[in-house]
Amino acid sequence: MMESQKNFSPAFSFELFPPQTLQGIEKLRQTRQLLAQYRPKFFSVTFGAGGSTRERTLETVLEIQAEGHVVAPHLSCIGSTQQNIRSILEKYHDAGIRHIVALRGDLPSGMAQAGEFRYASELVTFIRQEFGAAFHIEVAAYPEYHPQARSAQTDFDNFRRKVETGANSAITQYFYNADAYFYFVETCESAGLDIPIVPGIMPINKFSQLVRFSDTCGAEIPRWMRRKFEGYGDDSDSIQAFGLDVVTDLCDRLLKAGAPGLHFYTLNSAQLSIEIWKRLNLSSKAY
Repeated sequence: MMESQKNFSPAFSFELFPPQTLQGIEKLRQTRQLLAQYRPKFFSVTFGAGGSTRERTLETVLEIQAEGHVVAPHLSCIGSTQQNIRSILEKYHDAGIRHIVALRGDLPSGMAQAGEFRYASELVTFIRQEFGAAFHIEVAAYPEYHPQARSAQTDFDNFRRKVETGANSAITQYFYNADAYFYFVETCESAGLDIPIVPGIMPINKFSQLVRFSDTCGAEIPRWMRRKFEGYGDDSDSIQAFGLDVVTDLCDRLLKAGAPGLHFYTLNSAQLSIEIWKRLNLSSKAY
């Protein structure tokens, strides 16, 4: 099991989102400073629906780059034009950025037309046609299937197209069922897809927030976890302690099975990701 993934050097990374306020900008700088001590392979920065955070994403990315860190901006293509995407990529390329997370993304509220791109595979194809091998391209993977996919097979076919059109590696949607990830990797191996598939990890801070996120993105919260969280009511300390135990155990199981690293969805907060990192004792291991 997982033999293909064991061939890749483990990569650890942290995801951030562009802040909307001056207070948020300062908080993110502090968060980044704390996370940078753990020498991640890169920081990724999200991109709002239809590019709604385009300028803030660009500003955040350039600031992280100026601090000397490797940064991988998200780029979502739905609702956009080729010229728009080309312009963003040229800015990144000129700034020396060579790592992109290529996504389909969501249509902004009220927008009916998909624009010139319908799928992330079309964005990957476009990047390769316009820039050759200049960028390392990350794509998304969905071990529990994309919520808008017509079927499991359709979803896997979409992932396969992203790899075949030029993706270098993948980051998964977060999950709490390790078997879903193992099965997805096995399916990729059977199909001859040979790229690193890094598990996305969502530390658990507030249960209500996790439920909201999971309902939107299709990530399953196993019933036993839901019942346990519900039993804690408003006891935030117990919720956080249980969440840390669950996520640390998940990460440990994934890494021992050969997962090529971890990608932490930090929500611009360092505390929980650092605590999981320390529990896993990652800094002392030969990654």
